[in-house]
Amino acid sequence: MAEWIDVAPVSEMPPGSRKIINTPYCEIAIFNLDGEYFAIEDVCTHDGGELASGECEGDQVICPRHGARFCIRDGKALTPPAYDDIETFPVRVENGMIQVDTDD
Repeated sequence: MAEWIDVAPVSEMPPGSRKIINTPYCEIAIFNLDGEYFAIEDVCTHDGGELASGECEGDQVICPRHGARFCIRDGKALTPPAYDDIETFPVRVENGMIQVDTDD
């Protein structure tokens, strides 16, 4: 069953913004890419470092530690030194609130 968690009102996450939330499962980074919301686990699969503070280029986030790139849309590892994908989470907007489903 879905376990939707409120992230922020839509008005607080304009295009290009990101927000990190702590859940009992993991830290999740939510990104607004041109009005679409995406959520990924905030961990680089190369060495376990946080990911969301890295620079974004288009729909990619670049790990601030070693430069691995991940697709924000689907969690795919795109460049070494990371080879494993990161987990993604469903996102929806309900009554003006961005929500993420953390049910694993």
